[in-house]
Amino acid sequence: MRLNYKPIGKYIRLVDERNAGLKIQTLLGLSISKEFIPSVANIIGSDMENYKIIRRNQFACSLMQVRRDKKMPVALLKEMDEAIISQAYPVFEVIDTEVLLPEYLMMWFSRPEFDREACFYAVGGVRGGLEWEDLCNMQLPVPSIEKQKDIVKEYHTIVNRITLNEQLIQKLEETAQTIYKQWFVDFEIPDDNGTPYKSSGGTMEYNSDIRKDIPKGWEVRPVGFLVKNSLGGDWGVGELDGTYNKKVLCLRGTDIPNFTNGIFDSMPERYIPDRNLKSKCLGKNHLVVEISGGSPTQSTGRSTLISEEHIKKLKHPVICSNFCRAIELTSEEYSYFLYRTFRYLYATGLVFNYENSTTGVKNFNLSSFLSEEFIPIPPKNMVIRFSRVSEVVNRNIITIGQEIEKLLRDHDMLLAYFLMGHSE
Repeated sequence: MRLNYKPIGKYIRLVDERNAGLKIQTLLGLSISKEFIPSVANIIGSDMENYKIIRRNQFACSLMQVRRDKKMPVALLKEMDEAIISQAYPVFEVIDTEVLLPEYLMMWFSRPEFDREACFYAVGGVRGGLEWEDLCNMQLPVPSIEKQKDIVKEYHTIVNRITLNEQLIQKLEETAQTIYKQWFVDFEIPDDNGTPYKSSGGTMEYNSDIRKDIPKGWEVRPVGFLVKNSLGGDWGVGELDGTYNKKVLCLRGTDIPNFTNGIFDSMPERYIPDRNLKSKCLGKNHLVVEISGGSPTQSTGRSTLISEEHIKKLKHPVICSNFCRAIELTSEEYSYFLYRTFRYLYATGLVFNYENSTTGVKNFNLSSFLSEEFIPIPPKNMVIRFSRVSEVVNRNIITIGQEIEKLLRDHDMLLAYFLMGHSE
């Protein structure tokens, strides 16, 4: 029942205020994820007085290429009082905030169903643009302002908890990488009394392969010294079909950040032949590395470790996509060490030395990386100590990530609440 649905255009109006006198310098862009971002546009020679001013609680949107991108970029300015934005973006505001809350309208814009409806209307020109009139004619439910406030409050409670948990995960990740750098880059490994090795006079010796001093007794080997084998990827098929009878989850490069944090919802369900499961299925201590970005702009080299906690939480076996490879180690004790090594080399840009984009799509030459990138190899007892610390951090990250996954489902259910006629 849609009796309480009203045209969006009844509640909004365009705003066209220009940056006369260059009063405002903060230039923002608009992302496809419906957020304002610092602009990366080349503004040399641009007339900044012609840029539009956007103020707190006003919206900006892009009506171009909606059909191509399957989304309408739109965002509500909340983080600052004012900024400027490209004159190509319509800026608009709610006419009466006692009738329609801007935050409530932004929630409506955030729904996947809104984007699907926008795509349906976006038929103008070869780029699939959406007309302003079509946006205004799209409808939304407008309950009482008190009901809107309740919905927005509940929504922000969920969003704030997600944000807090994401910050906790980031702190844990930074802690793990800081410990790795302290031990295996700066060589300040603490002894049982907490005394750091190098700065306390630990014996160092020069190694010509990596052209730096390392602790005496350590080996320097290529990364591949720790690698026993690698598993190829597989896309599987989307539907149960004949011999494709084993349901699996497919881990893609784009899923790696979420998977690392114990969030599995983004991985697509696929099917592979049951006979292939043994050779394709990812297991404990497999290190998955992204080897192809899939596009000229997407870098490669992201990695994740399949831990015991992942295995416990996953509902189906996991394979990696054709754009990834899974590494099996010669010794499982080195899994966290090698994983953190990959993460460190990725963060410092050294992984990108092995990217090849001659085909137009960036590919990570994993074979060359494994054979040509030399690293110090610490003694096994030290690696085991590091693994114990890393495992605790990893377990906490996944526990928090599982809570985020639940909150995201609550978030989606609240947005879907609109469709069920409960916004009366």
